This record gives sequence, structure tokens and C-alpha cells, in this order.
Amino acid sequence: MSSVAIALHLLAAVIWVGGMFFAIMVLRLAAGELDPPVRAPLWGRVFGKFFPWVWTSVIVLVVTGYWLIFTVWGGLGTLPLHGHLMHGIGWIMIAIYLHLWFAPYRRFRAALASGDIPAAGAQLNQIRILVTTNLVIGLVNAAIGASGRYW
Repeated sequence: MSSVAIALHLLAAVIWVGGMFFAIMVLRLAAGELDPPVRAPLWGRVFGKFFPWVWTSVIVLVVTGYWLIFTVWGGLGTLPLHGHLMHGIGWIMIAIYLHLWFAPYRRFRAALASGDIPAAGAQLNQIRILVTTNLVIGLVNAAIGASGRYW
């Protein structure tokens, strides 16, 4: 069962962090050439398709992470340093995502629905900052997860 939990944990992390990498390093640069009335609705469609995957990834990461903490490591008290780092960083990432979802993304959707492209663009900038922050944190967390057992 632990190998299944590790595989699901890894896949959820790859989906979330890989999606952020693609969004920031590829799609943002390609979409930047589009006029705002085209770019904002495109991002609305992208978020509508990507964020359900993020929600699923967050749930899978939390469930499998705690499963591994308590079944493999015997609880938080015996968790090695890299496990504590991944645990804490993961909750920081989730907090950033929850803020993104309930604040700038909510305002972005409302602005887009009302046709207020400048306001939607302003919220896109906030979303970009939060996703970039989470991307950097997520890459660090992935490196910790991949290398921590060898420290």
C-alpha cells in the first residue's frame, strides 16, 4: 500500500508543479503576445481546466502524505528532517493556492464575466505572482522529496 501512496503522491506533485511550470514558463510567454481581450478569456479557460486538477492534487497529496507519515514513518515524532520540510512547505503551498482561489481568481472570474478586461488583467498579474511563488516553492519541495533520504 505504501508504494501506491508514494506513486500517487508523486503523480499529484508532478501534475501540480508541472502544470505551474507550463503555465508560467510556456503559456504565459506565448499568450503575452495576444491582445488583452483575447488573452484574459484564454486564461479563464485554462484555469477552468487546470484548477480541478490542482484541487485533486492537493487532496491526493494531503491524504497520501499523512498516510506515509503515519504508516511508514510512525508519525510526526519520528519523521526525518526532509519529511518535516516537505510537510511544512506543502502546507505553505496549499495556503497560497487557497488564497489564489478565493481572492484573485474569484475577482478574475467576476471581472471576466462582466467584461471588465482591465480588472481581469490586474487579477491575472496577482495570480501570476502567486503561481510563480508556488512554482519556486514546489520545485524546492520536489528536490527535497527526491534527495532528502540521502542527506
